[in-house]
Amino acid sequence: MARGKNTEKPRPIIVKKIIADTGHTRPAGAWKVAYADFVTAMMAFFLLLWLLGATDDEEREALAEYFTPTLVQMRDNSAGAEGMFGGDTILSEEDYRSRARQVGERSISIPKHSANGNNVDTGNTIQEDRAQFEEIKRRIEQQLRESENLRELYKNIRFTETREGLRIELIDKADFSMFALATDTLLPRARQLLREVAQAIKPAPNPLMVRGHTDALPFSSGRTMNNWMLSTARAEATRKELQENGIRPGAFFRIEGVADREPYTPHDIYDPRNRRISITLGWQTEASLD
Repeated sequence: MARGKNTEKPRPIIVKKIIADTGHTRPAGAWKVAYADFVTAMMAFFLLLWLLGATDDEEREALAEYFTPTLVQMRDNSAGAEGMFGGDTILSEEDYRSRARQVGERSISIPKHSANGNNVDTGNTIQEDRAQFEEIKRRIEQQLRESENLRELYKNIRFTETREGLRIELIDKADFSMFALATDTLLPRARQLLREVAQAIKPAPNPLMVRGHTDALPFSSGRTMNNWMLSTARAEATRKELQENGIRPGAFFRIEGVADREPYTPHDIYDPRNRRISITLGWQTEASLD
């Protein structure tokens, strides 16, 4: 179409794009940092799985005991009393042990004599306890080696230092049982074994804890007995046998049954070795975790 002389030329259309300035820009490589953290966490997770698969029960138990704290270091007027925020001390009327038991399974045991204001050298006490534990272990092993009737039961006893103290475990196996089947009746050889253990630990002033364990085999329906009742009854039968062999009544600190909840062989909850009695000599004055 022809354009006249007075006709205005069409103006060009100009589009102007304006980007608002927010004051900061997002780094282009931020996702790389998050991805690197994710890969590192996954590598650590698979390394943990590999370690769990490459170790046996005893090695895992030893690792767990190694990383479990066995001592709570304390100063006089601790628990925040000396800090800028003040607060009660561990020796105040509020019982820290009772509060801990209400909120969790672990509790703090206050060192003996601490309430009197005496300074207790827990380091020396720990060494004394460990020396006592080694002597008890040596006496038990010697008595078993020298007894013709009990020599073969040497493989049924385990010694382990835990956060509670020296744990002596009397373990059932296919060829040996501490109790008559599904009862709390000690068998004759088990009585002999407990007699030797009692003679070895009798001089020690440490508090005693007796714990009964069972396997996961259920009782037949209609019976009133269960593994909780059985493990508790066996722990009490063990306490009674130890007391009859010279252990003073006041030495016992705790008697309990845990049924099949703490198996010796977690991969096989029906293994006979899960049926056992644990006799623990506790630390004397150390602040320990139950």
